[in-house]
Amino acid sequence: MPPTIAHYDHPAHFEPLLPQTYRSRLVEQARPVVEASLKLQGALAPATRRELVELVRAMNSYYSNRIEGQSTHPVHIEKALHQNFSHTPDIAKRQRIAMAHIEAEKVLEASPATESQRFSSQMLQTAHEALYTRLDEADRTTEEGALVLPGAWRQKQVAVYRHEPPPPEAIAAFLQRADAVYVQPWGWDDLLIAAASAHHRLIWVHPFLDGNGRACRLQLHASLFRLTGGLWSANRGLARQRDTYYLRLSEADMARQGALDGRGNLSEKMLYEWCRFFIAVCQDQVSFMTSMLAPDTLKKRLTALLHLRAQERPESDYRREAVLPMLHVLATGPVSRGDFVQMTGLSPSTARKTVSRLLSDGLLQSDSHRGELRIGFPLDGLQVLFPDLYPEAATRPDF
Repeated sequence: MPPTIAHYDHPAHFEPLLPQTYRSRLVEQARPVVEASLKLQGALAPATRRELVELVRAMNSYYSNRIEGQSTHPVHIEKALHQNFSHTPDIAKRQRIAMAHIEAEKVLEASPATESQRFSSQMLQTAHEALYTRLDEADRTTEEGALVLPGAWRQKQVAVYRHEPPPPEAIAAFLQRADAVYVQPWGWDDLLIAAASAHHRLIWVHPFLDGNGRACRLQLHASLFRLTGGLWSANRGLARQRDTYYLRLSEADMARQGALDGRGNLSEKMLYEWCRFFIAVCQDQVSFMTSMLAPDTLKKRLTALLHLRAQERPESDYRREAVLPMLHVLATGPVSRGDFVQMTGLSPSTARKTVSRLLSDGLLQSDSHRGELRIGFPLDGLQVLFPDLYPEAATRPDF
């Protein structure tokens, strides 16, 4: 057994940074995730994909809050997107945090950083800054009364349950070592392994006074964006296995368990177990989204939703004849209003009323009153369109 280290003050103390001994097993596990992810990106019309990315972005925010034990109901997030904040202070604060997460994610996706640089400590700092800059002082004050400065490395020692991370004066050296290992052009075989390893080791360093988990998950999103295309998220899987997520992270903090457990100070075996868990979560999420977005089943659910609304609201302008043009918009992308009206087979006045209803309910979207029509995914239709993506959306929020 290696000697117990009282204080982690040298970068050698968080080696190994990658599970080298077990790499081939992880590569084999990761390949189906990569293949399924790339196939999913190519299966959707660009406009449909963009709308789904925005839906998943809001979902990301919801699940990241849930991981932190600060769940924000999807209805509240949707209201916040329209600048409608609750009069209940705690709910309003969570809405603001959710909005900050959504905006920070956009900033990271649009960053000029290369794929390699998205693994860097600079990107992590940018993630933290992008999140906390969007919060006022009250929202970024910890329960202990300390003010969190956006993007600032912590200046005091802290303890995270049983883990005591490196002292403030050593943070720069640890991050420099992480950059030397993680900032490189990862191929598809190693991308998930590197992302999982970096996620743990950067959380282990705990470079910020607060918000380390949120910032690290934002960076994780950015580092995997070329793989996910924004169509699936590890956050959903991590949130739905929250206790196991924290357990696997904690286990990867363990010291090396004997001569057969790698050559670093920390356990290579437990880093492998964390990576294995993380890749399994990714496999589950890409499989779930693939099933949700399968063209035939998605068409059936869209058809079912339109028929359901026509039955529930017989006095409204919902018409079953809208199914065909809606499926066309879903599969191929935006169409002109004239073409949509013609595809319904309805009289022009009736069809225009149906279009107006679909627009007001969010099933269609347009940038202007004469613009092309594209697909929409309103919150109140998700339980039919994407069951289990957002199961909480079908429940009644506390106001």
